[in-house]
Amino acid sequence: MSEAYIYDAVRTPRGKGRKDGSLHEVTAMTLSAGVLNALKERNGLEGHAVEDVIWGNATQVKEQGGCLARTAVLASDLDERIPGLSINRFCASGLEAVNLAANQVKGGAGAGYIAGGVECMSRVPMGSDGAAVAVDPSVAMKHYFVPQGISADIIATEYGFSRDDADALAVESQNRAAAAWADNRFAKTIVPVTDQNGLTILATDEYMRPGTDMQALGSLNPSFKDMGEVMPGFDKIALMKYPHLERINHIHHAGNSSGIVDGSAGVLIGSKAFGEAHGLKPRARIRATAKIGTDPTIMLTGPVPVTEKIMSDNGMKVSDIDLFEVNEAFAAVVLRFMQAFDVDPAQVNPNGGAIAMGHPLGATGAIILGTLLDELERQDKELGLATLCVASGMGAATIIERV
Repeated sequence: MSEAYIYDAVRTPRGKGRKDGSLHEVTAMTLSAGVLNALKERNGLEGHAVEDVIWGNATQVKEQGGCLARTAVLASDLDERIPGLSINRFCASGLEAVNLAANQVKGGAGAGYIAGGVECMSRVPMGSDGAAVAVDPSVAMKHYFVPQGISADIIATEYGFSRDDADALAVESQNRAAAAWADNRFAKTIVPVTDQNGLTILATDEYMRPGTDMQALGSLNPSFKDMGEVMPGFDKIALMKYPHLERINHIHHAGNSSGIVDGSAGVLIGSKAFGEAHGLKPRARIRATAKIGTDPTIMLTGPVPVTEKIMSDNGMKVSDIDLFEVNEAFAAVVLRFMQAFDVDPAQVNPNGGAIAMGHPLGATGAIILGTLLDELERQDKELGLATLCVASGMGAATIIERV
């Protein structure tokens, strides 16, 4: 079996996912094509250089539908003989694209791949696909479906995280992200978004709120309290599933939850022979991948069991890992991960995360993998793990090892 290596990783800056966001006028196709072009130019990928482009996005409707991966290839400067595959594992789509590509390389089904994802949340709103898991009573009622924000609050209640715990993590995310940008730690990976004239539209993550403190976050009202307690009363559904909880403690709000943003990211993956053929030096080996299904009501606990699974499957211990990227979908997700494995908070998201910089659903997995690789190199560390919680109760993880 061949080894799968990471040769390059790039991402766009993340724009606010609103009509006044810098990337609102840029389509998912265009953002994706820009990332593909950057990987092509940076690595000299001429002709039918890679087997496929595997691209994740979570809301596959309208301009993000119709096999966006293939559309992005055609919109880019890549050879038209390169096909495209769109996949959807909700928030883990970008990481799952990388994992799928890596395992294809390991199995000999092509020497090189580009994998990653995109989400333009300002143009194609989250939930606009009308997913059956949320709206079809035959499955929603059977599995006690509640929105993700309620799920995050269930985690906080179940595992004893307070509003102050969540807000403190959010402040730290903002501080770390600001420090990372000030220190140019994303410089190797960031590809500015430009218009057709080559003028820069966005060069930095614009969702960040530097200077955020506990007092500012303390003034925000819980985002999911009303939908939990009043209409349509999702707390009652949650308590039917978890009757040992007396009530749901609503601690999450806009300041300690991930930001709605636009963005794209891609990773160049290949075998040793692929790198030699193109004169490329590998940066890391994709050592292991894993995915798992979890309780669909609490929904967001996936990073814990998928990490347990990837460690068990590969004869490893959590203590073997030097750095972790755990997607900050909500503060309680990361708090639970650190609680479950008793890891040093300094090892987790050292450059901030989605609370500070935003979570462009289908792109985030590829983003945090690139961030993890950059930071392993910066700190001269060896092993890193990237993991995400996933809507409807799933988890995904990847372990990389610096070469």
